[in-house]
Amino acid sequence: MKTAIYCIATNRVQAETIVDKLKISGFSSADISVLLPDQTGTRDFAHEQNTKLPEGAATGGIAGMGVGAILGWLTGIGTLAIPGVGPFIAAGPIMAALSGAALVGAAGGLIGGLVGMGIPEYEAKLYDGKIRGGNVLISVHTDNSDQAEIAKDIYKKAGAEDINSTSEASVA
Repeated sequence: MKTAIYCIATNRVQAETIVDKLKISGFSSADISVLLPDQTGTRDFAHEQNTKLPEGAATGGIAGMGVGAILGWLTGIGTLAIPGVGPFIAAGPIMAALSGAALVGAAGGLIGGLVGMGIPEYEAKLYDGKIRGGNVLISVHTDNSDQAEIAKDIYKKAGAEDINSTSEASVA
């Protein structure tokens, strides 16, 4: 059974530092998830928005290295619009989970997507508020307890907040 280890980075530089340290420590790009609000628009992120479902999720491709080399290394990075919540940049297993939440509309929303990934509802509400406030949610998915401890240590040394973990049956 995999464990997901979550934290909040208070800014993008801190998030990129954490992701870089995870990469150096041997974590796969497919096991790292990042979720941040897309508040900057096209002047800071070089992306093209391709609306695929007008009433649901809008997923766009990230062009070049507009999100930075570190975040650009992650698997499945793209933009995601959750109705009633707003646009986000997501990567990794969280992208698939939140795409499903976006398809069901605002009723599922960000909190529903996070709960669907196995995060307890009270933590999902905490993360929702922090992400909407401009913070970055980072998670690592592993079935190795030593790697879980390494991830927690990386989070702590980088000054991340709200470090938690949860067991999950599977990650999409």
